Amino acid sequence: MLGDLKSFVSALAQIAEEKGLSLERVIEVVEAALSAAYKKDFGKKGEVVCAKLNPQSGEIKFWQVRQVIDQSMIYSEEELALLKEKKEDEEKEGEEEPIEGKKIVFNPKKHILLEEAKKIDKKIELGQEMIFPLEAKDSYGRIAAQTAKQVILQKLKEAERENIYKEYQSKEGEIISGVVQRIEGRNIYLDIGRTLGLMLSKEQIPHEFYKPGQRLKVLVKKVEETPQGPVILISRAYPKFVSKLFEIEVPEISSGQVEIMAISREPGSRTKIAVVSKQPEVDPIGAMVGQRGTRVAAVINNLGGEKIDIIHWSEKPEEFIINALSPAKIEEIRLEGEDRALAIVPEDQLSLAIGKDGQNVRLAAKITGWKIDVRSRADLEKKSEQKTEKEIIKKKDKDAEPNKETEKTPKKKKPTSKKDTKNNKN
Repeated sequence: MLGDLKSFVSALAQIAEEKGLSLERVIEVVEAALSAAYKKDFGKKGEVVCAKLNPQSGEIKFWQVRQVIDQSMIYSEEELALLKEKKEDEEKEGEEEPIEGKKIVFNPKKHILLEEAKKIDKKIELGQEMIFPLEAKDSYGRIAAQTAKQVILQKLKEAERENIYKEYQSKEGEIISGVVQRIEGRNIYLDIGRTLGLMLSKEQIPHEFYKPGQRLKVLVKKVEETPQGPVILISRAYPKFVSKLFEIEVPEISSGQVEIMAISREPGSRTKIAVVSKQPEVDPIGAMVGQRGTRVAAVINNLGGEKIDIIHWSEKPEEFIINALSPAKIEEIRLEGEDRALAIVPEDQLSLAIGKDGQNVRLAAKITGWKIDVRSRADLEKKSEQKTEKEIIKKKDKDAEPNKETEKTPKKKKPTSKKDTKNNKN
C-alpha cells in the first residue's frame, strides 16, 4: 500500500512537471475527478459533492455541500406555475428569455432551510454553506471511472491553458527566442517553449525569408484568449522590437542613464531612434553605438541589415526636427501652426533631406509628430519672386481699369415725337 501511494504521488509530480503546473493544482484536478466519479455512482441529481485527497496518507474524504436559505428566497408553487406558463408561451413564440430574479427553486440536495440548519449549528448564518460528511467508497463502476478520466484530462488541459496564458501575458512587450516550426501560407509558427507563437505576415520584416529550424528573436506583441486556448501574437516588424533589442545590448538603458524617447520605423529598410541622457557625463549616442559600433551592429544583425539612425532628442521642436532630418544639414526651421514645420536646406542637401522616395522626411515626421515640408532656399526665393511678379502684374491690371465713378457717359438723345416732326416740316 505504501509503495502504491509513493508511486501515485510520484505520478502526480511527473504530470505537474510535464504540464508546467504546481503539484497542488494537479491534486485539485484529481479531487475534482474523484468527486465527479463519486457523484456518478453514489450521488443524486443536483447534489454538490466535494473531495479532499491527502497525498501523504492517501486518505480521501467526501462531503456534501448545501446552501443555507430561508422561505423568502424560494419560489412558491403559484410562482413556479406562472413561470412554467410563461416559459411555455415564450417557447411557442420562439423567444426564450432567462428567468430573472433572486429567488431559487428549492432542491433538498443543494439547499437547507435556516430553521433546520440552526438545529445542527446555532452559529450558521443565511447564505453560508453547510458541510455533510459522506461515506468513502473503495470501488467505482466503469462509467464512473470513465467520467473521472474525462474530468482529469479536461481539467488538466484547462489548467495548462490558463497557466500558459498568464505566463506569456506577463511577457507582453518583451523579447523571446523561438524556432520556426512550420509555415502556413504567409503565417509563421514559432516554437517559443510551452506553446507556439503566431507571426502574421504584417508582423514580419519585408523581404526576410524564414525556414523551419531557424532560430529568431521576436517580440511578444499580444496574448489573446480564445476557446481553443491562448494565442501568442509575436512580431519582428513592431517599432518596439528595435528599442527592446537596444535594451538588451546597451546596459546604460537598463540602468536608466540613457532613455529612448521616440522611435519611427519602416521594417526592413530604416529606423530612426531618438535618445536622451539622464546624466551629463554620458553620451547617449555613443552608448547606443558602442565601442567600434559593436552594440548597434548587433542590433542591425538581428534586423537583417536594417539601417538605424540614432539622434538626440530635444524638447525644442526646432532642434528635434533638425536632428530628425539628419544626416542632411538644415539651415533653418520655421514652425507654421501647431503641427506644421518648414525646413530650409541648401540646394545640395535637398535630396538627402527628403531621402529615397521621401523616406527620410517621412520617418522624421513620424518621430517628431510634425508635418515637415522640406524646401531649398533657392526654391523659396524663386517662389517668392514669382509671387511678387504676380502681385505687381495684378496691381497694374487693376490700375489700368477705368474708374466707373469718374468716367463721363455720353448723353442720350431725346427721342422726337410725331408732333415735333410735323412742326419741323412746316
